[in-house]
Amino acid sequence: MENRGNKPPHIMRILFGILMVFIYLGMGGLMLINFFNWSEPALYYPIGGLLVVYGIYRGYRQYKGLDYN
Repeated sequence: MENRGNKPPHIMRILFGILMVFIYLGMGGLMLINFFNWSEPALYYPIGGLLVVYGIYRGYRQYKGLDYN
């Protein structure tokens, strides 16, 4: 039996990465449509945009496998 240390199984890391991509994109989308009824567009538009951009970046890293060396 090989010693894996404290690393989670590879498939669990992949599934968690995919889940996080959907969370970032979903939260960004909700912020952009003002789902939470914030009164200041100067807050929710930039936050929503950043979440969407970061979700796309995480998706790219997930697709290319850059997080799993």
